[in-house]
Amino acid sequence: MTNPRNDRANSVDDRLFLQSVARALDVLEAFSSSPKAKSLGEIATAAGINKSAAQRISQTLLSRGYLERAEAGGLVLGRRMLDRSFDFLRSHPLIERATPVLMDLRKLSSERVDLSLFDDLTIVYAIRLQSKRETFYATLAGRRLPTFFASGGRACLAHLPDAEVDDLLARSVLKPMTQKTETDPARIWEKIHEARREGYAFALEEALIGELVLAAAITSGPGNPVGAVHIAGSLSEWAPEDFRKRFAPLAIEAARALST
Repeated sequence: MTNPRNDRANSVDDRLFLQSVARALDVLEAFSSSPKAKSLGEIATAAGINKSAAQRISQTLLSRGYLERAEAGGLVLGRRMLDRSFDFLRSHPLIERATPVLMDLRKLSSERVDLSLFDDLTIVYAIRLQSKRETFYATLAGRRLPTFFASGGRACLAHLPDAEVDDLLARSVLKPMTQKTETDPARIWEKIHEARREGYAFALEEALIGELVLAAAITSGPGNPVGAVHIAGSLSEWAPEDFRKRFAPLAIEAARALST
């Protein structure tokens, strides 16, 4: 069974597909697994193309500023990439509406507050308002996490029909990020059912040891989750039940305010 939501988002007439554009994007995506500088050979291997094609594409991207030469040699992503991120963030209506709501929530909670966007097998963080203690990656917009274990992902799954949830889990690579990541489909379903009952999802050390996170889904109508509001804290400061009682109502209220 295919996911109709994913099909609608990615359906393309094969007659209009440009392989050259796809290969250029493959070169840029070659840096996703590691941010270090890469040689042409490494780019070719990661992008699945030959070295000659990697050289031509890389030179084109260099000329446009989407790649840059590293001081120690090799190529890295260019600063022009940030321009396109800026264009996306300022043009997305939910991000625009959510920013003042999340800023108020950050002041009220004094904890990290995030907005994630639901993207089928993953969620992607679009806003991250950090607290006094953070790891580097937890402060960056654009980070992706698998839907099946992220609190925001499970909050979104709770709003989908059972058949779509089963399909998404079947297509997911159920690989743990920490020793606490839940990968058993039956247990994941228990977490989704809990999110349906409570109105929010909760994750304990599943993405980062020592972190507890809860999230409430933002919807654009029944059965159509578009993202989630997250509040994250530290086990060194909060007992899980105290954290849930304190912040779940705030996350639910913020998500409702942003839903249509």
